[in-house]
Amino acid sequence: MNYGDNFEILGLDWALIHFVENNGMAFGLSLGGDYGKLLLSLFRIIAVGFLIYYLRLLIKAGSNLGLMVSFALILAGALGNILDSAFYGIIFSESPYHGGLAELFPEGGGYASFLHGKVVDMFYFPIINTTLPAWLPLWGGEPFMFFKPVFNVADAAISIGVLNILLFQRSFFAHPQEAMKNKEDDAAHPEQTEDGSTQQEQKPEESDTASPTEEEDGTIEEERKDDAQKGV
Repeated sequence: MNYGDNFEILGLDWALIHFVENNGMAFGLSLGGDYGKLLLSLFRIIAVGFLIYYLRLLIKAGSNLGLMVSFALILAGALGNILDSAFYGIIFSESPYHGGLAELFPEGGGYASFLHGKVVDMFYFPIINTTLPAWLPLWGGEPFMFFKPVFNVADAAISIGVLNILLFQRSFFAHPQEAMKNKEDDAAHPEQTEDGSTQQEQKPEESDTASPTEEEDGTIEEERKDDAQKGV
């Protein structure tokens, strides 16, 4: 595809595959400059290392599946963008802005060095593309588009992982003292069983092999004496 080309997904005019590149973060955001690009790439590498370490801790601690999947999505998205920025500039020539295709493994080398490449974005969903009514204050008569940013699979994975933690894994942000308090409350108010008694009230049943009573001891002793006399 030429830079800026697009085609519809399943014939929908609001769901497009749209080829663009960006120098920085998710949804086309950028720090700017070569040093900003290098700083962003190094930050991603550090973040990936931390996520791998933290995900291992979650697995060892037996955390719930939803939380581990969320962190795995964030990790996968960060790795995807690192791969683009690390190698895309080495193996491709610059994509011309006014027509023409980038060249794979160009003779003079790629357009950027290691960790300085651009990130490829391709998903574009301009679901609403209209003009705001003139009576609206400040923005009346101006064009309005939702959703405007172009993103990739890695951006989507990171966003879904973060949103899942914020919306459905809020216990992850619970203060340790609050978690301890909940445990103490559970201990003070044990769950009731079906017969109405608590778990603490239930005692294990006495074993059938318990030691015999005094009466049983006397009977056994007499039987032994009788056997001895018969033997004599």
